[in-house]
Amino acid sequence: MKKFTETNRKRWDELADIHYKGKFYNIEKFKEGGISISDLEINEVGDVKRKKLLHLQCHFGKDTLSWARLGAQVTGIDFSGRAIELAKHLSKETGLGATFIHTDIYELDKTSLQPNSFDIVFTSHGAIYWLPDLKRWGELISFFLKPGGFFYIADSHPTGNIFDDENKRDLIIRYPYFHQEKPLEFEEEGSYADEEAELQNKIEYGWVHDLSYIINSLINAGLRLEFIHEYPFVSWKMFPFLEEKEDGWWYLPERFQKIPLMFTLKARKD
Repeated sequence: MKKFTETNRKRWDELADIHYKGKFYNIEKFKEGGISISDLEINEVGDVKRKKLLHLQCHFGKDTLSWARLGAQVTGIDFSGRAIELAKHLSKETGLGATFIHTDIYELDKTSLQPNSFDIVFTSHGAIYWLPDLKRWGELISFFLKPGGFFYIADSHPTGNIFDDENKRDLIIRYPYFHQEKPLEFEEEGSYADEEAELQNKIEYGWVHDLSYIINSLINAGLRLEFIHEYPFVSWKMFPFLEEKEDGWWYLPERFQKIPLMFTLKARKD
């Protein structure tokens, strides 16, 4: 497991600078006052003013600082040291107050963060793919939530994740649906944010998680499910033939039957 984590960490340390400087994340627009959280997520999470929010796997903090811009008191954590350096830099440049901590998510309870101290724990798009153990993940989420606080996630749907993301014409099943301990291994030349990026660290490892495994990891940690929503769109071009619509989401062309490509979930600690 250490091999998998360290390989991924090196890749994300390298990706942090590429993403920060690239067009995909449009940092300059964000500095001018933009919000990178979608309206869908903002509406489902609700008012965050004066709420303490913990953002898991925050990358270089753009979404974290968006929540700060919306009034939350934010803390972001990530296992990439370089991403956290850039997050602190972005916080300083924008004047948006935030705490950023460099830590592996599974070591989060060994940091200075206190248990039962957050109103909201948040994670989103593409995050849990990098986690081998969602049972421990659910326990940590519950550990840091205040009684009455809630967890929220928006991410790609496990059903959509089974299809070949390299096939240019059709939906062909390629990957397993059900969670398994052994990770998938890929050699990636570029990044979702910059397909032309030249990387030294090309190998990555990721884990598939079925929907019941995700939900039960939270329920078994003592959280009460408030809702789960499924959507026929996703936040990035998951397949080569997806079409971006005016609302900014990516959809399957009309020749396909609709399938869930994204889900959101909210679970509360009583």
